[in-house]
Amino acid sequence: MVNNNHTSKHDHAKKPAPHNNKPEQLVLNIDDFGAKADGISDNSQAFEKAWDKGCNSLESAKIVVPKGKTYYVKHVNFTGPCHVPISMEIRGTIKSFPQMYDFPKRLWIKFEDVTNIDVFGGGTIDGNGQVWWKNSCKIKKTKPCQSQGAPTALTFKNCTNLRVKILKLVNAQQMHVNFQDCMNVRASKLAVIAPEKSPNTDGIHVTRTSNIEILESVIATGDDCISIVNGSRNVGVRNIVCGPGHGISIGSLGEDNSENYVSDISVKRVMLTGTTNGVRIKTWQGGSGVARNIKFEDILMRNVSNPIIINQYYCDKNKKCDQEKSAVQVENVIYKNIRGSSASKVAINFNCSRLLPCTNLKLENVNLTAQPKGEKLEAFCTNLSNQTLNLNSIPAC
Repeated sequence: MVNNNHTSKHDHAKKPAPHNNKPEQLVLNIDDFGAKADGISDNSQAFEKAWDKGCNSLESAKIVVPKGKTYYVKHVNFTGPCHVPISMEIRGTIKSFPQMYDFPKRLWIKFEDVTNIDVFGGGTIDGNGQVWWKNSCKIKKTKPCQSQGAPTALTFKNCTNLRVKILKLVNAQQMHVNFQDCMNVRASKLAVIAPEKSPNTDGIHVTRTSNIEILESVIATGDDCISIVNGSRNVGVRNIVCGPGHGISIGSLGEDNSENYVSDISVKRVMLTGTTNGVRIKTWQGGSGVARNIKFEDILMRNVSNPIIINQYYCDKNKKCDQEKSAVQVENVIYKNIRGSSASKVAINFNCSRLLPCTNLKLENVNLTAQPKGEKLEAFCTNLSNQTLNLNSIPAC
């Protein structure tokens, strides 16, 4: 009789394990490099040691800042190039010391020359900037004021394929985040917060950077929510809540007779509340270059001063700026589907250059009402070319 329950040794052979093509990742906890969340220690060296190990690894590396802990850092540089993609998961808090001291190149935390990098994690980067604000020249009117030494909190310089997401950045000494000389950037789900009276605390600053998206973020500071300046192109801003602050600015451009260029800027689905400006383009006299192909679309304003403004006579100096013989050209700017309330009587202010009038401006479905209600809003429009169009807009040029 044949035993049908008999099983050959071949039937017991193990099936081959499925191939896992996902590369191994080296996980580096900063505590293992000597970091101490004791409120006293400077953890700069521990962060840099963890970075150096990850950056020089032959496998993808992730540096972890543990949740529920606060690590003080005097200043730190994370420098590439790295051998492999690298990430930093900030679950806890990185915090600056509450004293004024010298920062190399006025930078607190800097990532430089890194390709394929992610910075994320739900944690906080705290600039602890109160002492710097008190000594700012904009607050402390008597000498000596020391605002010139205030650092930018977080800088990304010459980084490519960069993603920054799900972070809280608060109380920067000066500017919160600066993307400089970068390419292919996605910044999303950020909360950038500082008091309304904190001087020069721009939320996100973009300079000489191309192909960058700024998405789904809340920004409330003492200066521009987002500022886009020289050398930036292909910038997309989407789904932003802004205010308090100075609104969203292109510029300033052309300061000190410089030649500046920005192009292909799209700002869409933004809500501004209580800001001192709405959507703004600002250039200095005496500069040169072009700001072109800029579109502001689907913008909601609530009690915003200067909702729509182009100022080609920008002057942020204690003394009067002289008349100059050159200007930055502003051309091909669209304002579409912008509605809400203006806190200033002049809701649209196109103060363009008499030397180089603004060219090809288009207002389409702009509907702004006065705050408080009942007042009649005005549009001030000077030195515009004949190509300027008003389509179903209140007020209108």
